[in-house]
Amino acid sequence: MQQGPVRVFVVDDHTVVRRGLRAYLESVDDMEVVGEATDGQEALEDIAALVAAGQPPDVVLMDLLMPGMDGVTATAAITDRHPELAVVAMTSFTQANLVHGALQAGAAGYLLKDAEADEVAAAIRAARRGEVHLDPTIAKQLTRSLVAPEPQPLQALTDREREVLVLVAQGLSNQQIADALVISERTARTHVSNILSKLGVASRTQAALLAIREGVAPAPPAT
Repeated sequence: MQQGPVRVFVVDDHTVVRRGLRAYLESVDDMEVVGEATDGQEALEDIAALVAAGQPPDVVLMDLLMPGMDGVTATAAITDRHPELAVVAMTSFTQANLVHGALQAGAAGYLLKDAEADEVAAAIRAARRGEVHLDPTIAKQLTRSLVAPEPQPLQALTDREREVLVLVAQGLSNQQIADALVISERTARTHVSNILSKLGVASRTQAALLAIREGVAPAPPAT
């Protein structure tokens, strides 16, 4: 179990929102804000620098609607490049396409900006534990509108892509997959991209769930 405060990185294009979130989170005993960014691209660069320095955040609190690189795109990039990090999406809107897009991109939670402060903290803690936290309004919307995608034929995958898919389902990063299969990280990344395209899914998480559902990879052990 992870020790110490939850390291949070805040992404929002509104200065007032960022300052408000920072002020609240820094008042919570088990929270620590380690950085903030105004858009997705800045977030990717700053998070990469923190990871390279050995000081990665645990949870990224991500606004979805921003100029430049939006939050859904940034979430997908973060969960692909840094699968050990959790992203909690946060927005003022409840459109189905935003909800689905964020979750398909790998978000570990979805909050509305009018959420109570305690709920924000609860979502961040849940994300670090590897759990999914959804705003009650979002949860209701999903039960009405979220339809599981049609299973895609795994026969479209090559033998090597199947090997890579099993490792993706085990939670390995591109570099770890490369090390396991004795290939370059670039080749591993290309295999993962091809797998997502062939399976018709938008994220590694979706690919892993499909692999488990179809029996290609074992389900993780219960904790």
